[in-house]
Amino acid sequence: MKLSHGSLKRLVALSGAAVASGLMLTACAVTQPERVTRKEFPYWEEGAGAAEAAEFMKVQIPGGATEVKGAVRVQPQENVYMLSFVTDPKTAESMVDDLQPDHPLEAVKFASSLTGDGFKHLGLKPPQDIKGVRAASACPPCVGDSRRSHIQAIEIHVGDAAGNRVRVYLAAF
Repeated sequence: MKLSHGSLKRLVALSGAAVASGLMLTACAVTQPERVTRKEFPYWEEGAGAAEAAEFMKVQIPGGATEVKGAVRVQPQENVYMLSFVTDPKTAESMVDDLQPDHPLEAVKFASSLTGDGFKHLGLKPPQDIKGVRAASACPPCVGDSRRSHIQAIEIHVGDAAGNRVRVYLAAF
């Protein structure tokens, strides 16, 4: 079969277009990940600790505090910021007062808490498992706390630690 000059030009052009299309598809396939990897919720934000939690809650970790630990648990709707440290009882009471809780710290029995096993992630006994722990909660927007208006709630626990010291647990979202 003999092709005319015009038919030959069209065939070469179509072949070139087909090759170009194939190369483009191959290039796109190479640059596209085979599978999008998504983390399952909840997960722990890597590198986030006490400093990030304190910044979110707009609190200062007291000078002289020991065993300072923090984490951020990433969840689908909001993150939970956790902070814990050991300090003297007077400093803990002052810090709790600054958070403007709904009621004074009081002993309560817990079935669960906002943090769930979050403090276990930090290597700590969960506050709900500490005998005699006192708890309160704060709603910064409810009391007009403009420093913390971005926070929906803060869960506060204070439990005895060794040597006339207390462990403060804070969780906020």
